Amino acid sequence: MQISEQTLKDLEFNAVQKEIAEFAYTEKVEALIFNLKPYQDHQLLVQDLQTTNEYLTSFETGNRFPFSEYYILDENLNRLEIENYYLPAEEFFKIKANTLQVKEILKYLTAFNEYAPVLFEKASTITYEKNIIKLIDQVFNKFGEIKDDASPELKIVRDRLRHLNGRITELFNKSMSYHSDYLDDIRESVVGNRRVLAVKSALRKRVKGQFLGTSKTGSITFIEPESVQNPRREWEELKEEEKHLVIQILLDLTAQIAEYKPNLEEYQTFLEYIDFTQAKANYAFLINGILPQLSENRIIKLVDAYHPVLFLNNKRKAQKTIPQSLEINEDCRIIIISGPNAGGKSITLKTIGLLQIMIQSGLLVPVKDESQFGFFNQIFTDIGDNQSIENHLSTYSYRLKQMSYFLKNADDKTLLLVDEFGTGSDPELGGALAEVFFEEFYERNSFGVFTTHYTNIKLSAESLPEAINACMLFDKKSLEPLYRLEIGQAGSSFTFEVAEKNKIPFRLINRAKKKVESEKVSLDKTILKLQQEKFEIQKTKDHVEELRETNIEHNEKLEQTNEKIQQKLYDFQQLYDREQKRLKLGERISDMADFYLKTKNKKQMISNFLKLIEMENSKKTKEVQQLKKIEKIVEKEVKRELKENSETISQQKEVIEKKEKAATQKKIDALKVGDRVKIHGSSSVGTIDKIKKEIVFVNYGLFTTQINVNEVNKI
Repeated sequence: MQISEQTLKDLEFNAVQKEIAEFAYTEKVEALIFNLKPYQDHQLLVQDLQTTNEYLTSFETGNRFPFSEYYILDENLNRLEIENYYLPAEEFFKIKANTLQVKEILKYLTAFNEYAPVLFEKASTITYEKNIIKLIDQVFNKFGEIKDDASPELKIVRDRLRHLNGRITELFNKSMSYHSDYLDDIRESVVGNRRVLAVKSALRKRVKGQFLGTSKTGSITFIEPESVQNPRREWEELKEEEKHLVIQILLDLTAQIAEYKPNLEEYQTFLEYIDFTQAKANYAFLINGILPQLSENRIIKLVDAYHPVLFLNNKRKAQKTIPQSLEINEDCRIIIISGPNAGGKSITLKTIGLLQIMIQSGLLVPVKDESQFGFFNQIFTDIGDNQSIENHLSTYSYRLKQMSYFLKNADDKTLLLVDEFGTGSDPELGGALAEVFFEEFYERNSFGVFTTHYTNIKLSAESLPEAINACMLFDKKSLEPLYRLEIGQAGSSFTFEVAEKNKIPFRLINRAKKKVESEKVSLDKTILKLQQEKFEIQKTKDHVEELRETNIEHNEKLEQTNEKIQQKLYDFQQLYDREQKRLKLGERISDMADFYLKTKNKKQMISNFLKLIEMENSKKTKEVQQLKKIEKIVEKEVKRELKENSETISQQKEVIEKKEKAATQKKIDALKVGDRVKIHGSSSVGTIDKIKKEIVFVNYGLFTTQINVNEVNKI
């Protein structure tokens, strides 16, 4: 992989590194990030991309990775083998903290190995040694102090020290009470970590003890009472003995911990890798980075891609960033981008290059899921003004020197990114030379993106099948850049239009137009017109599409409203029919009542009423019978359909089962003991130990698993 420092500088890769380094916990990992370059090892690159993506996924799932600040122990670990060396007490706590963090990470990855298979595989080689924690906890308490029972001798000494402390306090208090008449108002003080009596200087000879100083004014003399001096000396001797015992305990513990030096070094390396991964994942979260599709072919397919540095700068200023979409592949290898200055050509070029460098350096990129990246062996750039006073190089000389190098090394695995292609010399001569360079790169099957104002290069791109023109869109009316890339059409430079907007006098613009060949002005105008028309068509198309979507939504709402109205009309009709029946029934009962009122013929009235009831009941019976009849017909039809479907399903099932059995048997026949296989959805590779019917026993070194033959793929 050939990427020069100049290319990294041209593409502002250091700005990305600086942002990522902010998330690192240690200076060691910061240095690793600043030394980050495109990987030589493709397998390692893919692994690091996957681990970064798995770490990022933990943010979204809510089960955040259990990683926090850790310690770099290199210096002290290297000293473990020095004879009579012992670790300072605080170093044991750093060892314990690192070990416990490794334990938590291993526990997490075991629980969520389905979501982080690559990280789980990387951690599977690490052995957690619980004895490290046990040894440290036997010596230290939770406050970081050496326990009294860390050794039998230390316990005896500390018990004696506590006893002497109590005795010294008791004797000092008695002395202070006895000499209270000779003491100053403050009564006591501390000198050299020893309690002393604050005796009035005029009465100092009346108090027996060791003189330890006076106050600044000399009015107070500090004296340690005679009664506490012997216990004090014994206490100091015991403190010295305690110190030696503590050193011996630390020596013993250091010797025991030294046995686990390989484990501790492995833990630190693992934590540094996790730190490196989490820094990249946090940066990806900041820029909305993802792991796009990776391809074995040389391809760059960008869908809504952002320049990460520009995106973050605009985000901090609460400004919008315009994404870009384009595709470079083996059928369309070179894109020529044209258009006015300050229209976004250079930033588009840098976006392509920077995202490609990021992917090949194991970093996630801010694009949509449909985006796709292949890999290039060489990436060459010529962006910006790189004239050198020191080497007496002009901008054009520098560009020619770069071109010479590119021409010597470019091949079909090279990506070229050149800004303002061919500029710096006479437009006609420089344009002709640039066209020859372009044709040479094309013939070598190189991939590239070039920005230019030269018409001859635009025309050349139109004539070559694996090259294409593109332009940065520009609003002709407002003469404002739209920062959107349009593939398939060359762009106008808007030279005279921009000059007019910037209040250059018309007479000067007209004089300039006359000095230019009429064909060139005409071509530029045509390109400008086509570009504007295409832009207007796209706006109209977008508007029509928006109207179409709105219309579909309105139609759906109208259909729903219509269905509701129809249902309500049906319900009202049913209600109306029922009410009409009740009204007619009420009228007939009212007629019976009138008849009875006139004739007083109770028998006739009851007879008529019973007839009315029988008629109503007979109607209900007919309705019920009709409903039952309909239900029977429907039930019969459903049973018939079910029977037909079940027979078809059974036949299909038999065919499928036969095919599956044949496919399984074919797969069993194709596998044999010793074959290397992968389980579906896993990147881990195992070896077949044995095959029993449809079960395959796969050996992964540390463990063996059983799985159905259809769940594995032979490598």
